[in-house]
Amino acid sequence: MSKVAVVYWSGTGNTEAMANAVAEGIKERGADAAVFTSDSFDEAKAADYDAIAFGCPAMGDEVLEETEFEPMFEACKPALSGKNIALFGSYGWGDGEWMRNWEESCKEAGAVLKHESVICADAPDDEAAAACKALGAALAE
Repeated sequence: MSKVAVVYWSGTGNTEAMANAVAEGIKERGADAAVFTSDSFDEAKAADYDAIAFGCPAMGDEVLEETEFEPMFEACKPALSGKNIALFGSYGWGDGEWMRNWEESCKEAGAVLKHESVICADAPDDEAAAACKALGAALAE
């Protein structure tokens, strides 16, 4: 059975709801899903998982949350080379530039983007929740 970590930061609960849907998709595929907030995950834990889903909303000028999430993610990047990952997050403005930049950063680190990133405006609707479950299922394969 594969082990998949779901690591997220959420300020309003929107990205947390997405993380829970990702975990549902992982579990529905019969894999083990472990959900972490960004302050309880680090590079050492990354090695314990076959795949990782990272979730962070767009902040400020379409960037990752800079106090907790981004430092954790940057510390984990060396452990992501060759690892299957997927990205998700919510936004309240803009066009998803933060996600495109984040995807590029992951590719440069050698991570394997296993599924198309999932973004949604504000709270996830039924379509976004289904996309998050599909993202989780893809990581569980």
